Amino acid sequence: MEEYPSKQAIENLDDPPNSRLFAVTSRSITEDELRESFSVFGDIQGVWVVKDKQTKESKGICYVKFAKSSQACLAMEEMHGKVLIDGTKPIKVFIAQSRSSTRHRDVEDEELTRIFVMIPKTFTEDDLKETFKEYGDIEYCVIIKNKTTGESKGLGYVRYYKPSQAAIAIENCDKAYRAILAEPRTKASSTEDYAGGGARVDYMGGGGGGGGGGGGGNNDVMNQYALPMADPGNYQTMDYRSGDFTRCLMVSTRAALTQEQIFALFDLIPGMEYCELQRDAYGMSKGHALIRYSNLGSALYAKEKLNGFEYPPGNRLGVNFVDDGEDRSSPAGRMAMQFVAAQMMSAVWNGPSTSQVMKPAGFSSIAPMSRIQTDVNLPPLKKLAPPDSKAKERLFVVFSPSPLPPDVLEDVFCRFGSLIEVHLVPGRKVGYMKYAEKQCADEAMAVLHGRVVNGVKMKVMLADPPREESHKRLRTY
Repeated sequence: MEEYPSKQAIENLDDPPNSRLFAVTSRSITEDELRESFSVFGDIQGVWVVKDKQTKESKGICYVKFAKSSQACLAMEEMHGKVLIDGTKPIKVFIAQSRSSTRHRDVEDEELTRIFVMIPKTFTEDDLKETFKEYGDIEYCVIIKNKTTGESKGLGYVRYYKPSQAAIAIENCDKAYRAILAEPRTKASSTEDYAGGGARVDYMGGGGGGGGGGGGGNNDVMNQYALPMADPGNYQTMDYRSGDFTRCLMVSTRAALTQEQIFALFDLIPGMEYCELQRDAYGMSKGHALIRYSNLGSALYAKEKLNGFEYPPGNRLGVNFVDDGEDRSSPAGRMAMQFVAAQMMSAVWNGPSTSQVMKPAGFSSIAPMSRIQTDVNLPPLKKLAPPDSKAKERLFVVFSPSPLPPDVLEDVFCRFGSLIEVHLVPGRKVGYMKYAEKQCADEAMAVLHGRVVNGVKMKVMLADPPREESHKRLRTY
């Protein structure tokens, strides 16, 4: 089985994070044998054996998707190095990378055993250990403290010996702790973390992995606003080290946004006093814009809510603090930083009632944006042609400045009927659209050539005939 069974299944492969296994097995082991061996560890949502496209024989590689991260981690711990069937080699089992990851290696245990939690400032390390020891054996606990005062910042780390223990803690602890996997330590950051220099928080919507017991807290505290947070599979990063706070933000975008579009979006947050789209010598957008607010609170709020926000849909914005030239080394400057940071943390900790302090008036009235923004009237959606349909016409599409996501392209090009599939060429700004009927392809080309969709301009042309008939589809693993 080369492909995942349905689009719905593909969309859920990384929900919750780290719930999918990558296994190297003998080529003779079947999907049913894998399912039987791994089912003792929890609810299996799918098993996929990767096969050679020509011979249809197993490549000795498979994926197993569990309902919970803790189930996948336990299966990895127990099954790695085991022999499933007499006469076959021991299997190798790892937690698979998320499908959106750009890394070329699978997740290591170091990344799966340390969790980051929000705690009452009165907690000692003994309190922290006592609270979380019920989920597994703890290697150490650390409370993040202010370098100057030595007081707790209300943040801490808990390191377990096994990934499954950390996953169980995230799934089952009280949601008020906002437990998530901690960002992997680096030589540059680990000293600062343990010296009390601050903490890097990887926010997941709702603050945790899978479901599980434990009362308290509101899973949607971070999502109460009209502007959505980034997809949970792609963790946002917020650095609470005071030196990183400024009133200036740099916005990065792949889509060709205008000055007016960026201004309108960031002006939703009160206090914006400057907005400039960076342009080259020819007046073309560089894909960056500089935003400055009159106060630190507005800048923090904009960074929190708009980093990772998709505008237009399919184009994820990057929002980061940049140096605004102000001296924050004075005691007064540090106090101002800490006050705003405390206000932000309080908003997260206490839920809707407290976070209203940071919520701009009228934010809840923002109308949801359409998934597709284009300068042409599109027909209504139509069903895709069966995957095994013979392609009678192919369109070749060139994108500027960058390709649109496949699901957005499918949404646009399927409206003319008989679309079989969308194929983007890796590493290039081009793609192909296959149609089962020539008339539908011609109509799509006539309507969409030269048009702009979600900030991306498209050149739509007839593709050269393939050298040989091929039904080759995109790899989905």
